[in-house]
Amino acid sequence: VAGENFDQSPLRRTFKSKVLAHYPQNIEWNPFDQDAVNMLCMPKGLSFRTQADNRDPQLHSFIITREDGSRTYGFVLTFYEEVTSKQICTAMQTLYQMHNAEQYSSVCASSSCSMDSLASSIDEGDATSLAKLQRYNSYDISRDTLYVSKCICLITPLPFMQACKKFLIQLYKAVTSQQPPPLPLESYIHNILYEVPLPPPGRSMKFYGVYEPIICQRPGPNELPLSDYPLREVFELLGLENLVQVFTCVLLEMQILLYSQ
Repeated sequence: VAGENFDQSPLRRTFKSKVLAHYPQNIEWNPFDQDAVNMLCMPKGLSFRTQADNRDPQLHSFIITREDGSRTYGFVLTFYEEVTSKQICTAMQTLYQMHNAEQYSSVCASSSCSMDSLASSIDEGDATSLAKLQRYNSYDISRDTLYVSKCICLITPLPFMQACKKFLIQLYKAVTSQQPPPLPLESYIHNILYEVPLPPPGRSMKFYGVYEPIICQRPGPNELPLSDYPLREVFELLGLENLVQVFTCVLLEMQILLYSQ
């Protein structure tokens, strides 16, 4: 388990994640920082869900800034895939049995009763709340399907947000589709890594993803730096008044700290 979150139910806890594979193994000018990428891809750790939970894919981005000031940009698509290991499913059920036993103990202690007289001593309110807790916060290996989070990530020298997002979504569709794409998945990954060049400054470039073409544009030397992030999301996250206040602070050259979960 990642962090001290044992009070949470097992499906609400987070677990340690790790990098399963990365390509290429290393680049001379951009060495792969496994710990940093792992932490930034899954900042809250590995998580589990069941068929009753929301499992829509989520996209987020990050920046790695090195000591010399150079930056690389990461774009991550997090999705959930079914757990096929019986051992992991059994372990999850065991965690729930332990958790439920602790819940019984705490309810029993608050009701000043012994475990033997639990059924007769808990008042109606406690019994109802405990029943609800177990119904909506449980895992039964014979009834539920267990899912675990997984990421695919692109690390790039420039923040091509929209192009990376489109490629990752297309790759995810290819992985989960009942009908496989025309070429093996490895060929699309090889293409994006080795055959798609950076567009020259001031030019746009069109390349093919898995299903549809993708276009990216690089500003020229006399243009504003590349800003491929959607402004709509900034307004949705911060709100109009907060955004105006942040912009005012920028113009007044004040120090700004954004704190978020």
